[in-house]
Formats: sequence, C-alpha cells, structure tokens
Amino acid sequence: MVTANNVQKTTRRLVYSDGIPRDKENERQNAMRILVIEDDREAASYLVRGLKESGHVADHATDGEDGLALARENVHDVLIVDRMLPKLDGLSLVETLRAESVKTPVLFLSALGKVDDRVEGLRAGGDDYLSKPYAFSELLARVEGLSRRAQAEEAQTKYQVSDLEIDLLARTVTRNGNSITLQPREFRLLEYLMKHAGQVVTRTMLLENVWDYHFDPQTNVIDVHVSRLRSKIDKEYDTPLLHTVRGAGYTIRDEPA
Repeated sequence: MVTANNVQKTTRRLVYSDGIPRDKENERQNAMRILVIEDDREAASYLVRGLKESGHVADHATDGEDGLALARENVHDVLIVDRMLPKLDGLSLVETLRAESVKTPVLFLSALGKVDDRVEGLRAGGDDYLSKPYAFSELLARVEGLSRRAQAEEAQTKYQVSDLEIDLLARTVTRNGNSITLQPREFRLLEYLMKHAGQVVTRTMLLENVWDYHFDPQTNVIDVHVSRLRSKIDKEYDTPLLHTVRGAGYTIRDEPA
C-alpha cells in the first residue's frame, strides 16, 4: 500500500493484474495496457471486464495515491481516471503526472459533466473527458483513439515548413538557423499549426486543441496570440509562412494562402 509519506519515492517493481511482471512480459500484438483508477469497485469491475473482453490488459487502482504510483511506472498506453478519488483526487493526480513529464494519455470519467467541469479536467492535463453514465462502446472508442493519437505523435518529434523548424523534444524553434524564443502558449500554437501544415486550421480547432476550450469564449485570444507568433516567425524574413485565410482560419505554408 502506498502512503502519503512515501508516494513520491515509490519505485516498486510491480506485478500487474494478469500476474506478469512488466519487465518480463511478452507484448500482446495490438493489445493496450490500460490503467483504471476508480474507487467504485462495481464500476471498476465493469470497466476492467469489458477492456479484457476487448483484448486489452487492464490494471486497477482503488485510490489516487496507488493510482499515481502505478501511473508513474509509465508502462500504460492509456489511463482512465475518475475525478472523485479518495486520498488524492483525479485532477491533482493528473496535474502531478504532467508536472513530472509523464505523457500517458488520460481519459477522465466523472459524474460532473458541465462545460466548466470538462474544461477543468482538460486544463489539468486530461486528453479527453467522458461524463457518467456512458456507453462502454463509446469509452472504448475514445480510449483506442487516444492510443492511436499518442503513437502518431511519438513517431514524429520534428516538423519543418520551408526554413522554419520546431523540435518538440528539445522545445526549440528556429528559422533559417536562428533561434526563436516563444512563450508556452505560442509554442503550443505553432506546434499545432506545424502538425497541420498546408491545411486551414479553424478557430474552433485552435480553441479545442491549443486552449482546451470546447466552446467559444467570444474573446480575441486567438487573434492576439497569432499576431504575436507571426511577429516572431515572419517579421524579420522576406517570405511569410503564417497566413490568415479570411473567413476560415489560419494556415502555415511556404507559399501564398
């Protein structure tokens, strides 16, 4: 059992729910290892059983402290986290993981389903949010989608458009070999644009994927950040790369929009 006094120092060699030590396990083809952090034993049993019947491996923690210790092992493909957990709530758990650079995708489960609740979960570091009650088929589709997205992002860590380059691991941006300093939100904005280079990115796409808003707050926050980003990556160069597509959104490309 993990206690409040030793949770930060926990480095256990764990045996998971299928009885196989992680460092000796033969990976199952196309199977995910999913950690369910849920204190409601009936709900957790339903989830674990459904995931196993779908061909995946499911581990279970009944409180936030044990869940955090297991998640820190960084061996799971997706975490399913209930918001209201004993000992350590779900939001704090995920915030701790993100502060420690654990990037495992997180799906929040919660009876708190209002817009503000969803936004709070996403801002804490969650990747998706599903309100209770839910259909297992939808949960499974969301979990599989998070896993695919994570695998695709792991495959590429550097992006380039013309002489503009972004390195997601080193957290650096250069143009024509010159270093460009960006604020965290500017970096995230450029990252999203570069991943969709040549495509028109709408305001809604930016709000949901850069600001984690699943609604339009009716502010000029996007315009302000795009303007700041443009001044840093385009102002000193002859060829502009960040373009506004009137009535549609924005795009990064090395030719006129």
